[in-house]
Amino acid sequence: MSKIKYRILELRNSIIEHNHNYYDLDKNLISDFEYDKMINELIELEDQYPEFQDQNSPSQRVGGGLSDKFISESHIFPMFSLDNTYSDIELEAWHKRIIKIIDLTDFEFCCELKYDGASVNLLYENGELIKGLTRGDGSQGDNITNNLKTINSIPLRLKNKVFPNKFEIRGEIIIPKNSFNILNKKRNKLGLPLFMNPRNTASGSIKLLDSKEVARRPLKCFLYSVISDDNNINKHSDQLSLARDMGFDIPPYEKVVTGLEGVKDYIKYWDTNRHNLPFEIDGIVVKVNSIEYQKKLGFTSKFPRWAISFKFKAENLATKLKSISFNVGRTGAITPVANLVPVLISGSTIKRASLHSYDQMNKLSLRLNDTVFVEKGGEIIPKITGIDINNRGIEGDKIDFPSNCPECKTELIKLESEANFFCPNTNNCRPQAIGRIQHFVSRKAMNIDGLGDETIKLLYDKGYLADISDIYNLDYDAISKIDGHAKKSVENLKKGIEESKSKSFQKLLYGLGIRYVGESASKTILKQIKSVDELISLDIESLSSIDEIGNKTAASIVSFFEDNENLNLIESLKLSGLNFTNSDFNNSSTLSNLTFVISGVFENLSREKMKNLIEENGGRISSSISSRTNYLVAGKNVGPSKFSKANELGVQVINEVSLIDLIS
Repeated sequence: MSKIKYRILELRNSIIEHNHNYYDLDKNLISDFEYDKMINELIELEDQYPEFQDQNSPSQRVGGGLSDKFISESHIFPMFSLDNTYSDIELEAWHKRIIKIIDLTDFEFCCELKYDGASVNLLYENGELIKGLTRGDGSQGDNITNNLKTINSIPLRLKNKVFPNKFEIRGEIIIPKNSFNILNKKRNKLGLPLFMNPRNTASGSIKLLDSKEVARRPLKCFLYSVISDDNNINKHSDQLSLARDMGFDIPPYEKVVTGLEGVKDYIKYWDTNRHNLPFEIDGIVVKVNSIEYQKKLGFTSKFPRWAISFKFKAENLATKLKSISFNVGRTGAITPVANLVPVLISGSTIKRASLHSYDQMNKLSLRLNDTVFVEKGGEIIPKITGIDINNRGIEGDKIDFPSNCPECKTELIKLESEANFFCPNTNNCRPQAIGRIQHFVSRKAMNIDGLGDETIKLLYDKGYLADISDIYNLDYDAISKIDGHAKKSVENLKKGIEESKSKSFQKLLYGLGIRYVGESASKTILKQIKSVDELISLDIESLSSIDEIGNKTAASIVSFFEDNENLNLIESLKLSGLNFTNSDFNNSSTLSNLTFVISGVFENLSREKMKNLIEENGGRISSSISSRTNYLVAGKNVGPSKFSKANELGVQVINEVSLIDLIS
């Protein structure tokens, strides 16, 4: 495998993992700046080397994933993300591109605060709220209408009818700083775990299954964009004013400026004064104010050309290093975490900071009482970026990486290709065993309700759960006698476990937690593999011949199935009735070498089902129409730009019935 292809695959896997952490688990493990660097590098490499392009690359995606707890529905108009910039140079380049397209140098910008929360899309008809969706993947989102109706700042009925009878309005669900602090004080009094930050709390709150619990959270909805076919409103700033008059909560901080210098002044002001706001922001959004010019500028496959997000640089402050803790992850990786003298950064008190890996820690050569620089860029666990060499601890207090696992005391190993040490005691190291079970029951894997993280820890410590196979041999009578496990909760647990037996082989394979085999890799493998027995029989060469499966992943799979304990696990799960065959396996090549774009709402097939159907028959899915697109599968409410692009490039437009005919 070439170095370029390996780097592309490495970037894709990293981005997919961070998307999962951010959108599905509400965990932010890297800064926005680092994430954007990875995205931009991937886009550049895919542009330079089109032979390695993939329609399922994260570079083609607009946003994150969907929850299976709610019904997913299509947005009438796609919810695009914004292109990001971190410097005046990039901002100036964006400005020049706009001038070139609209052929004008004198025009208005509307500058707004970029709220740090969870994006939602509200649909109003005849002045009443019809439904509210999460952003989801940009094309469709989760219907969370009942939860959104509990938020007082979202009007259920509008004050007047200035806007057309049907329109969408977009915004951000946030929790004000003071409300967040009060919420945590209440939780502390009740002995409940404290929430990490307002953004994650807001994002998690709107996806709670119990609307009553949502109503107890101090949520607000700030609106920032009206989407409709109405041509009577000529400026974005006018849209905001009219929306404000109708009862929508739109903070009065936007400013209309002419020219780039006015934009820079606005950014500079809020970079200095943002911490005085009653809510969190992480940047500034700059939009071309004229709706006419917005239409002329249009969209790329991922971003509007008429808007950009200017992200603030993360704060970087100095504090003292007290000690280092060494955490053991699900895969056995040992992650060093710095314990710090508390320091206030971006409105929150920081006591711990990630050092990420042995290599990073070794590079810093840390000593007790070192003065270190800490950065927090929206991360749950901030990171150390450097050391003040003029304020170092004494040389004798150098902190060494442990040679044995801090949990089970097994001697650690380190491969040359890895940045970290690992504990090889896979099956008997507590954090690894618990982590594997937690991963197995997670939503993207077996999705077993009733087995939350704390329940798993409790059952493990009491001896009811030693590994994954024990899930299917639990003593429900004994569990019912544990405090906090009422009859109803035990019944729900039993039901969730029984239902998991019918999950697909793909979810089961992902749930096994084989290193480097994430959700995407498990799907890729099972396009060519019929059963677990076939998978076990393959060598590294055979596995690495599968498209997008590199030597590293192939070696990990082979190593996993060479372990007798893992083979015994597979046999035990087979006896418990789990599905180790690929019932969706299809050698059909009916749609081989054909690329499809799916757009709109369909009557008979969901978008996900349609996507699977195309891929099962050898076709490829793309998010945008290009010269390489063969078919646009169009449902209701397809945007006119899609039809226009298809006609321009000679792409055939078909409906879902024609697609079925094409396959058969």
